[in-house]
Amino acid sequence: MVLLAVQWPPQSQAIELLTIHELVSHCMHLESDPQGVDAQYCIRYIQGFIDGAVETDDRILKALEQEKGNMDALTARALRTRMPRRGHYDRPGSLAGFCLADPIPLRAVVDTVVADLIARDIDETAESPARVTVEDSLRDHYPCEE
Repeated sequence: MVLLAVQWPPQSQAIELLTIHELVSHCMHLESDPQGVDAQYCIRYIQGFIDGAVETDDRILKALEQEKGNMDALTARALRTRMPRRGHYDRPGSLAGFCLADPIPLRAVVDTVVADLIARDIDETAESPARVTVEDSLRDHYPCEE
């Protein structure tokens, strides 16, 4: 009996992909019932995406500061010429390619992203990952200005 358990290890499960179409199905309730479960799902998904980008930026910048003394010349040059300008480091999402003004209402950002999601929720892209469209929308509408 123990031998069977060793032969068939439990399968790892990947996180289920949230598609544009699925996110739009929640976001469609934003206007009619903004406090409802579906609208809140939509808002919190987009807020979570932004929070994740901000946290990732922070961790990357801290790691770069710690490694600063150990960089070779090529890496240092690449960071200097390819990374956002130092003034943008404190702007949420700057390393992800978008910058949010401070303060900007979350609902304004959500409304902008949802409009893009709805526009892209067509047969050819409906099964595309929602996270890609959310990121594209944030980059398109909230670019980091130099």
